[in-house]
Amino acid sequence: MKNQLGMLFLLVILLAQTPAFTQPKHSFTFRYVWYNYSTPQDESLNFDKDLHKIFSESKGSGFEIAYQNRIIPNGFLVVPLKVGVTQTSNAENAPRQFIGNLDALFQYSLFKHGSLINIPIHAGVGSTYFERDEVLDFNIPLGLGINVRLLPNLYLNGQTQYRVSFKERDGIWRDSWHHGFGLTFFFGQTIAPPLPDGDKDGIIDADDQCPDQIGSAALFGCPDRDNDGVADEDDVCPDQAGFAALNGCPDRDGDGVVDGDDACPDVKGSKSSYGCPDTDGDGIEDRDDRCPNEAGPVSNNGCPVNDRDIDGVPDADDRCPDNAGPAGNRGCPDRDSDGVVDIDDRCPDKAGPSSNRGCPEIKAEDRAVLDLAVKDVQFNTGNATLLAASNATLDKVARLMNDYPDYSLDIKGYTDSQGDAGVNLDLSKKRAHACSDYLENKGIAASRMTHEGFGETKPVADNINAAGRAKNRRVEFDMRLK
Repeated sequence: MKNQLGMLFLLVILLAQTPAFTQPKHSFTFRYVWYNYSTPQDESLNFDKDLHKIFSESKGSGFEIAYQNRIIPNGFLVVPLKVGVTQTSNAENAPRQFIGNLDALFQYSLFKHGSLINIPIHAGVGSTYFERDEVLDFNIPLGLGINVRLLPNLYLNGQTQYRVSFKERDGIWRDSWHHGFGLTFFFGQTIAPPLPDGDKDGIIDADDQCPDQIGSAALFGCPDRDNDGVADEDDVCPDQAGFAALNGCPDRDGDGVVDGDDACPDVKGSKSSYGCPDTDGDGIEDRDDRCPNEAGPVSNNGCPVNDRDIDGVPDADDRCPDNAGPAGNRGCPDRDSDGVVDIDDRCPDKAGPSSNRGCPEIKAEDRAVLDLAVKDVQFNTGNATLLAASNATLDKVARLMNDYPDYSLDIKGYTDSQGDAGVNLDLSKKRAHACSDYLENKGIAASRMTHEGFGETKPVADNINAAGRAKNRRVEFDMRLK
């Protein structure tokens, strides 16, 4: 039996490899079937709680073969034959008996043939023969199934069917559930031969306005290379998506001038200006107009005659009448775009805040270098000779001066209160000068530096103890704008 079933399924697969037709006329289904006579007889069944019993209360099984003949698109006449063994009573130890079913059904598929998933429903008339009872019963089978496509003409099939009986046994109707699982394969010619379609685009020649070119149904079979809804034969720009109102040509800025004729294809303009705007209406396109918002003659590049720098700001209102600049800056330029116009900008080519006169501010980490130099720059006791340990710190100060060329450096020397005040003043001046000389030797221009000594006059700590006096002996470095 198993070998026969294996050969049968192999035959089904081989037949299903034949080319698929749009609507094959015939099909066979082979299913394994489970019988359930218990659930329909169970008057205590609660569908909210016991619905699973429909599929779990199997009382036997069998095999089904069904032939389907397509009589309308998606509609079949089905003749299934089932044979099997089952219990037909809920009584304990009820004997099993052979049963056979032969039906005539109408089956309708909700989706067209070839779909990945299809849902067939059926109804009809049927018969059941009970071998032990020697009874022939007539039924009304009602069913629902699912087909899952495996190959072009081969489907995995599942089906559930309720059979309404016309006979009673012991006062109970012989209704039953049948559940099946198997394979369906289709074969044979289509219902009607396909109508001629020379270019194979799915539109028959009778309806195809371009029967020799592959096209779309929306354009009655004519091609549309750029997919803009305008057929190529009517499309002036067949390789660029455009608008039907412009004969299929594009218009990026939407000004009604096609891009191919638009001198300003990304800016909306007028047809009289070849698609370019002329905001002030002086006959000079904005792209050539130095004052696009104010009318002016061609001789003055579209600007009013009382505008020397031709920046669109009249001289009477122009803070910089000889240097073109935007109206928002009262006619003054701002080269570094930092919001500080060049005439007020100490650093016109370097962006900086207005609080720093348009120059870049010294970074916090660079300020920290200057702060550390106060204690890191040291001298031999009682004189202005720099200790070698100070060189690294002064080299960092030199690098800062190179990084900020618009800044100057003030060097200030201080001492503690020990000794003669005049001697201390002279020593502080010499130490400040020594730092300046070192930086000058590193390439920092003397004109960018000042050095001065203040002796013991500006202590930062108490001179009573050694720690305070050490803080007062110092050289301070302060970078500022020139």
